[in-house]
Amino acid sequence: MNSNGSKDGNVSKNDVAQTGYAAVNGMKLYYENHPCDGQGAETPLILLHGGLCSTDDFNEILPAIVGKRRVIAMDMQGHGRTADIDRPMRVETMADDVAALMKHLAIEKADLLGYSLGGSVALRVAIQHPNLVRKFIVISAPFGSEGWYPEIGAALAQMMNAESAEALKQSPPYEVYARVAPRPEDWPVFIGKLGDLVRQTYDWSTEVSAIKAPTMLVFGDADSVSPAHAAQFFGLLGGGKKDGGWDGSGIPNSRLAIVPGMTHYNMLSSPLLMPAVVAFLDAPMPASK
Repeated sequence: MNSNGSKDGNVSKNDVAQTGYAAVNGMKLYYENHPCDGQGAETPLILLHGGLCSTDDFNEILPAIVGKRRVIAMDMQGHGRTADIDRPMRVETMADDVAALMKHLAIEKADLLGYSLGGSVALRVAIQHPNLVRKFIVISAPFGSEGWYPEIGAALAQMMNAESAEALKQSPPYEVYARVAPRPEDWPVFIGKLGDLVRQTYDWSTEVSAIKAPTMLVFGDADSVSPAHAAQFFGLLGGGKKDGGWDGSGIPNSRLAIVPGMTHYNMLSSPLLMPAVVAFLDAPMPASK
């Protein structure tokens, strides 16, 4: 770490971002706005972090996008610099928070990039608020709870509870939480509510099949979500149905990337990730199929 708190070689968010709190849905939601001049400012890219994490998730990928497009990162309910409120943690309500932040910032339509829990939130925004989404990227998140390898779900269910919160204080997420959270003493409640969230069962396959926005799915080949589930997810979005053709007329509107040699936990550090994401976002909007 250098003196301004950024990782060496990365953009310092504190140097370039405008930060603030938005009063939305009963909470003071923290966000960072990286402005951009020109065409890249027209459709902002909203970044949604993983569970236990914060906007710091994106330190490594910001250099690929800051200055080229307007970027907004937010700390979701109870995470990072956003204090928790008296409501359960649910992906659906977090998606509504994204929509409310967009309204607060007078953003009519945005691109979304979400990782892990944030990927699920991005997916729910596209389902619940389709008119707000131009394109979106889901990284390492399934469309249903059965998409996680069984041992992952079992481990999370066992680990994420208020009783284990003290032991989790030895983890890197707690180091960040203790440093930036408005009320660090809320850690046991935070862990308990996250545990309740990860124990929820869900299957959004029918709703995913109805999504119209171009979607990019990204998974590691050693992810916590199986490649078979990733292929099924892609199929729900119209992918993998036929040969793309010499002229590309059979290419679906959505994309699937399986990143070699990457796990669920280091996906955002892959040098292959952002070139693929930027190419997807910069491509012209496809014709309806």
